[in-house]
Amino acid sequence: MIIPHASDELVSSIGRRLPPLTALRAFEAAARHLSFKHAAAELSLTATAISHQIRQLEDHLGVQLFVRGTRRVDLTPAGQSLFPALRESFDTMARAVQAVRPSKKPRTVVLSTTMAFGSRWLLPRLARFASLRPDITLYLHTSDQPVDLHSGVAQLAVRYGPGHYHGLNSAPLLPSHFTPVCAPGLGVHQLKDLERVPLIGFDWFRRDATTPDWPLWFERARRAAIPRQLQFSDEVHAIQAAMAGQGIALVNQTLVADVLAAGMLCQPFGPTLTGHPFHLVWPEACDLDPVISDVRHWLRDEAAGAAQPR
Repeated sequence: MIIPHASDELVSSIGRRLPPLTALRAFEAAARHLSFKHAAAELSLTATAISHQIRQLEDHLGVQLFVRGTRRVDLTPAGQSLFPALRESFDTMARAVQAVRPSKKPRTVVLSTTMAFGSRWLLPRLARFASLRPDITLYLHTSDQPVDLHSGVAQLAVRYGPGHYHGLNSAPLLPSHFTPVCAPGLGVHQLKDLERVPLIGFDWFRRDATTPDWPLWFERARRAAIPRQLQFSDEVHAIQAAMAGQGIALVNQTLVADVLAAGMLCQPFGPTLTGHPFHLVWPEACDLDPVISDVRHWLRDEAAGAAQPR
């Protein structure tokens, strides 16, 4: 028999002296939405009740957790410190509760992406999502033609673009930087090597003066343009051709980060062109849907992990 040390019992008893769970839950929801109104809608309360519970929590802790504004609230340093632990704790409790409930049909969420983003970035991560959230079936809809999110075809989308979508909510997900890549076996090391290897290009759905393609790259490199010798309809096949050693392609680093790290492609030289970011986009009607919100949080967590240096 193991007898706990007296000091362990003291720490345990002190650690359990928590504020009311309802106040902690109100704070977590408000911190996640940065809105008392949205937190109230999620918890089926009034904004006044949320404000009252958070005020009680601040009095209990002796610190201010939010800076109240006219239309939104922001976390103070103390609030920023408290929020991650509470969010993780409530997520853990939610998963534990779900695990002991009788199994029921998973909720389906349709996520629309471009073909390149879906196959190169998202597909390798879907198994991880399935293991974390067996209660959600994530259906991947891939098309380079943007779908109408108001039609119900999809509830969530990842789009490449400036991020301003009429009637839709959006949030930045990942940056885009386009750089020349090729198979290491081609032996490309200097700009002059471009004269002896095929140039791989792909068609852009929309094009303007800032499109990060080969003509703009040669302009930034201050070199005479070389005609493209291999042209594909989409970026996926351009990447595959580069990996197969068929030439050098100008592609989005976000989509080839894994094969660059594995040494299957190399980045022989610059310059690097900045493109539009990838954005998460969803209809305003889905803003307070907890399941769609969970998918958005997961995508942002995956993007944050992908951005960490290896």
